[in-house]
Amino acid sequence: MAGNRRVEEMRSRVSLGEFGVSDNFRIDVLKMSAEEIEFDMIGIDAAIANAFRRILLAEVPTMAVEKVFLYNNTSIIQDEILAHRLGLVPFRADPRLFEFRSEGDEEGTEIDTLQFELKIRCSRNPKAAKDSADSEELYMNSKVYTRHFRWVPLGNQADIYEPNSIGPVHKDILLAQLRPGQEIDLMMHCVKGIGKDHAKFSPVATASYRLLPDVHLLAPIEGELAETLRDCFSPGVISVEIINGKKVARVVNARMDNCSREVFRHEELKNLVKLTRVRDHFIFLVESTGALSPAILVMEAVKILMGKCRRFIAELDADENENA
Repeated sequence: MAGNRRVEEMRSRVSLGEFGVSDNFRIDVLKMSAEEIEFDMIGIDAAIANAFRRILLAEVPTMAVEKVFLYNNTSIIQDEILAHRLGLVPFRADPRLFEFRSEGDEEGTEIDTLQFELKIRCSRNPKAAKDSADSEELYMNSKVYTRHFRWVPLGNQADIYEPNSIGPVHKDILLAQLRPGQEIDLMMHCVKGIGKDHAKFSPVATASYRLLPDVHLLAPIEGELAETLRDCFSPGVISVEIINGKKVARVVNARMDNCSREVFRHEELKNLVKLTRVRDHFIFLVESTGALSPAILVMEAVKILMGKCRRFIAELDADENENA
C-alpha cells in the first residue's frame, strides 16, 4: 500500500525542496530517424509541454524563400501562385549560421541571404517517337522540379559552405508544367525567419503530444470475451493468451491505445476495464521538414525555452530591485 501511495504521489504532486522543485523530470528518447523523433517528457505540467510544442512550431528558425524576382514567366501558373509554391519549399540550410535579415533590406548579404536561380525553358524533343503521347518523351523540361534550382553564392559563401549542404530538401517537388516555348526565369532570396511570422518558416511538419495511456483489467477476462476485449483496442494493446487451456486477456502495451472507448459499448466489459491517462507523462512526436534533424530541433527548442525562463527571472529580479 505504501508503494502504491508513493507512485500516486509522484504522478499527482510536485515536491518542494529547500532550494528548488524536485519533480523527477526526465526525457526518454524512444525512436529517432532522419525525419522524426518520438520521445517521452516525464514529470512536467501540461503548460510546459504545450509551451515546448508551440516553440517547435513557431519559434525555432529556418531558411525559406522571402523574395522572388520574376524576370519572365510564360507558364500557365500565375506569378503569385508560383511565388507561393516557392515559398513553401523546405530548404536544407542551417539557420544557426545566418543572421536575421534587416527590415527593409532589399539586396541581402552573405550573412543573411541565400540566393537561388530558376531558369528553364521547354522545347520539343527531336528524338521523340512520332506516335508517342507521353509528354515526358515529347518535350524537354516539360516539368519544373526543385532540382532545377541553382545556388548562386553571395560574397564568400562558396568558400564557407559545401555545395551539397545548401539547396532544397527534396529534389522532386513539382512546381510547374511547361509546353514548348514556355519558360520561367526568376531569382529567389532565402532568409531566416520563424513560424510565428509565417508558416513557411516552421521547421516541423507535425509536432504533437499526448498523455500516456494506462489500461487496467479489474477482473480476469477469459474465453470469447477476451477476444472481444482485444478487438476493442488498437492492435498491440491487448493480447489473448492460452493459460491452462483457457483464453485469457492481458494488457501488453497500453501505450498503443488511441483513446478508443469502444469497450464501453459492451455491457459485459465496461465494468471490467479502467482507462486512465498519466497526467505528467507526455508522448511527443516531432517530424522535421528536413531543414534540421529532429534531434537538433528538440535541442534548439529547449534552448529557446531556457532563454525565456532566464529573461523572466531577470525581469523579476529587476522589479524586485526597483521596489527594494
